[in-house]
Amino acid sequence: MKQKNAWLKYDESQTKEIFSFNEGYKNFISDCKTERECVYEIIKQAEKEGYTNLVSIIKEKRKLKPGDKVYYNNMDKAIALFLIGEKPLEEGLKILGAHIDSPRIDIKQNPLYEDTDMTLLDTHYYGGIKKYQWVTLPLALHGVVVKKDGTKLNIVIGEDENDPVIGITDLLIHLAGAQMEKKAAKVIEGEDLNVLIGSMPIDVDDKDAVKANIINILKDKYNIEEQDFISAELEVVPAGKARDYGIDRSMVMGYGQDDRVCAYTSMKALFELDKTDRTCACILVDKEEIGSVGASGMHSKFFENAVAEIMDLLGDYSELKLRRTLQNSHMLSSDVSAAFDPNYPAVMEKKNSAYFGKGMVFNKYTGSRGKYNSNDANPEYIAKLRKIMEDNDISFQTAELGKVDEGGGGTIAYIMANYNMEVVDSGVAVLNMHAPWEITSKVDVYETMKGYVAFLKEI
Repeated sequence: MKQKNAWLKYDESQTKEIFSFNEGYKNFISDCKTERECVYEIIKQAEKEGYTNLVSIIKEKRKLKPGDKVYYNNMDKAIALFLIGEKPLEEGLKILGAHIDSPRIDIKQNPLYEDTDMTLLDTHYYGGIKKYQWVTLPLALHGVVVKKDGTKLNIVIGEDENDPVIGITDLLIHLAGAQMEKKAAKVIEGEDLNVLIGSMPIDVDDKDAVKANIINILKDKYNIEEQDFISAELEVVPAGKARDYGIDRSMVMGYGQDDRVCAYTSMKALFELDKTDRTCACILVDKEEIGSVGASGMHSKFFENAVAEIMDLLGDYSELKLRRTLQNSHMLSSDVSAAFDPNYPAVMEKKNSAYFGKGMVFNKYTGSRGKYNSNDANPEYIAKLRKIMEDNDISFQTAELGKVDEGGGGTIAYIMANYNMEVVDSGVAVLNMHAPWEITSKVDVYETMKGYVAFLKEI
């Protein structure tokens, strides 16, 4: 089936609206390069839209009613937003779920060392990356340092134009004969992703005079002691803002679009609604890139607990009703798809690939090699979604992640399907997925937001 390019259905004024929407998106991914930064910004925007902290409502022993808007912040690393509906919760929720973590390089707990008058940080990469893509780039340091007394220091170094940047060096081509013979997976080893942060010594009677200078700077400028790295969560990410990509400015280039593009469009779609028949939820979680594990990942009980708290505040909680609520829910697992790249056609199957400009993408299943670890959505559910999208003139396409024996991937869909709810993957096509700089089509970003709105209104 040949899909019409979505740009062609928009006139000049509508195209300006698409570009305007993407300006907000670019600002979001430029400012939010960690899970915590995402949560802080989402709360800021949600409160402007009238959302209230669920924990505050619980403490005040207030009751909820239809039309109320609440959010639940899970450890500053995941968040769930709810618009309370007219119908009882046990009739099911309408859920958009995305993740706000992205592949990156993390700083180890005992990272700081000096070697040949250079000071470096030891790292451990997070998620699936091509390690060779992360060398010789300007990098920034984002994260939080928690002092022994509980004080939190939010750290961003390398984003302001007056900031220094940091980075990982690579071997010069003149001496890289042996390196160039290695397989791509071994060209840069994980233990060699050491971040260079300084080279100027101070005049002290110390063999590590460069390191001593760095420690002084950290203390004077950021109030960080070397021991504070033990209780820090620091992430190395590409430095710089998201940019228009292409001479026609039709695309966005930025870090972390997997999966913040779906997080942003999901959040904005929910904000389009002020009332709803069934309660709507937007779940934005951590740790998807490493298996959705841990207290802030989708495998945790935080979402289930939040729903239980909301049922209690509605005066209608029971364990059985909670189970019915989750089972009767419908969800779009909002996650990105691999866009067809004409430079690498051999790994894709053209009839079942996602393309730039063709709108939002539905993946009936993900997984790998025999659909292993996938949620294989039911055709009855997909038929409902087809009708909703067509009735609302939403451009959409279907896709798989590469040829059958080539690739594969996972999302949070299969986790939510464990509640016996209807779930399908749906999101935006991305080029350069998991690279430091990823690319999306502006019309696909906009079309996906509109598709999410249609889902919330009509499913």
